[in-house]
This record gives sequence, C-alpha cells and structure tokens, in this order.
Amino acid sequence: MSTPENQTGAETTTRHVRLRVDIVLEIDGADALTAAAEERIDSDEFMPAEERAHARTAVQGDPSEALSYLVEPFDLVRDLPGVELVQAAWSSEEVEYDPDAMEWDLDEEDGAEEHDEDDTRP
Repeated sequence: MSTPENQTGAETTTRHVRLRVDIVLEIDGADALTAAAEERIDSDEFMPAEERAHARTAVQGDPSEALSYLVEPFDLVRDLPGVELVQAAWSSEEVEYDPDAMEWDLDEEDGAEEHDEDDTRP
C-alpha cells in the first residue's frame, strides 16, 4: 500500500483526533433561545414534517433541547485547514452548577492526565 503524497511530493499521514469540549452555559433568555431553535427547525428543508413537529415540542419544553438544535459541531471546524469532520455527536442537559465545586474544576482534570507514572513529584 502506498502513502499518499501532498502537492509538494512529500508523504502525508492521516490521523484521527478526538476533540472533547465541555462547555457550561448560563441561559438567561430561554424564550429567545427557544425561538431561535424553532426557527432553525422550521428552516431545515431536510427534516420530515413528523420529526419537525416532535422537535418543536421538545425545544418548547426544555432549553437544553433548544441548544442541541442550535449547536453545530461542523461550524467549529469548517474553516480549519487540513481538517475534515468525520463524525460528531453532542448532547446537552440541565445541570446544577457550582463553580467552586471540585467537579467543575476542568483545569484540575486536565492536569491529572499530564503527569506520567514515572513522575515522583507529589
């Protein structure tokens, strides 16, 4: 099997990378969020009518559902050079948020992964 070459003739390699993003949003305008989601649903020409009715009901009852119709992972990487979105999945849910709680210290979680097993620092 041959390795693909780029335009300069150099060999290129393809790698798959999983990018995980954890975002906490404060919703202070649920009506505006719901209206935007309904507009998005109504303008989706590929959504069947039955699914459209179900989607409208879902976003009217839950702001986190409205978010799931408005957030598009493809938009995050659309203009990145050398990147093609292969697969995306996302969800949203209401949560109790305490910025001082250990579970919300995202930097702490990342720091724990950076130390390797041979590191003897406390």
